[in-house]
This record gives sequence, structure tokens and C-alpha cells, in this order.
Amino acid sequence: MILDPAPAPPGPLPEDLFQYLFVINPNEVEARALTGISIRDESDARRAAEHLLNQGCRAVVIKLGEKGAYVATDGARAGVPAVAVDAIDTTAAGDAFAAGMAVALAEGRGLAGAVRFANVVGAISVTRMGAQPSMPRRGEVDKFVRERGIML
Repeated sequence: MILDPAPAPPGPLPEDLFQYLFVINPNEVEARALTGISIRDESDARRAAEHLLNQGCRAVVIKLGEKGAYVATDGARAGVPAVAVDAIDTTAAGDAFAAGMAVALAEGRGLAGAVRFANVVGAISVTRMGAQPSMPRRGEVDKFVRERGIML
């Protein structure tokens, strides 16, 4: 199961929930609500991810906006850089990211590849106004990747 804990929960999540999660993917605000750790840099993201892994998740992906994402699994820790774009509206960027990650995982990509794909989907979404209108279609994602020479 994938959990995007948005909006930030007002209190702790049930402890037994974490054992059922393949991946939890909070943004910086949600990660702070879940762990008490303010995310200012990759070191903070690492500490928050460790906290969530210790709760029983198999993987943690912390969305860092224009700084990309931080991925932590049982065997790996890594920052995944964002895709640079001229942002117009960040409404639903996290939703676009979460959807992109879920699609990529469903297609059989590993977590790191899914996060790279999700970064592209999120990047495209912030170049448009609104929530639903900003969600890119698959063909747009594929074209964006080809035109920019992005390796997924």
C-alpha cells in the first residue's frame, strides 16, 4: 500500500498502519507532522525518513518540492533531484507526484525509477494553473522526457 498522508495529520497515525505500507510519501510539512522533525535540508529528510522506517514502513519518499525528493528503503538512501521548470502554480503538485509514482510502480519500475518518473509528472503539473487541469496525460510525460533527454 502507498500512503500520501495529505493533508498533514493533526496527530500521530495508528502505529499498526505502518506495517502495511510499502511506501509512505509525505511532503515536508506532513513529514514534520508525523515525525516532529522540521525538514530544511537532506540531512533533516534523512532523519525523518529513518524515523518513519523505524515505525515499520518498507520505504519512505519525502517530497521536497523544487529540491526533488528523498528516498529511503531498507537498503538505500538517496536524494533524487527535481526537474527544473518555471513554476506557475504548485496546486496539486504533490498529488501529481503521488499519482506518477503509483503509475510507475504499477508498471514495474523500481522505487528510484518511480520517483524519477514522479518528479517529471510533478514538474509538468506546476507549469499549469489549477489542480485537475495541471495533471499531465501520459503522452505529455513521454514527450517531455524525450525532449529533455531525461533518463528514467
